[in-house]
Amino acid sequence: MNYQGKSFRPVSNTENGETSSETLFLYQQEGNILTCEYAGGKILKGHLIGIVSESGEITMRYHQVNTSGKLMTGVCRSVPEIMENGKIRLHETWQWTSGDCSKGNSVLEEI
Repeated sequence: MNYQGKSFRPVSNTENGETSSETLFLYQQEGNILTCEYAGGKILKGHLIGIVSESGEITMRYHQVNTSGKLMTGVCRSVPEIMENGKIRLHETWQWTSGDCSKGNSVLEEI
């Protein structure tokens, strides 16, 4: 699976997360290395970097500055699902490595 040039928006997130339907993720991929810039909602600017497995699963690290001016960091694992319309839905399990170090789940869909 290749994420090059794909855009995603969250459709759900646990309460302790900062992404929302206002957050836009712009993915780039070279080989199995994934990078992304994102912003919107509670996030002023964010970046992620990850490794894509042969099955399309992404293991990533992210950092972002929120609207409170705090730098937040975390780890995430994304598992892809191909929807009926052919677009990708990502099921994510994540954990903050800053702040309260809590865990959460989110779902992103390709737009």
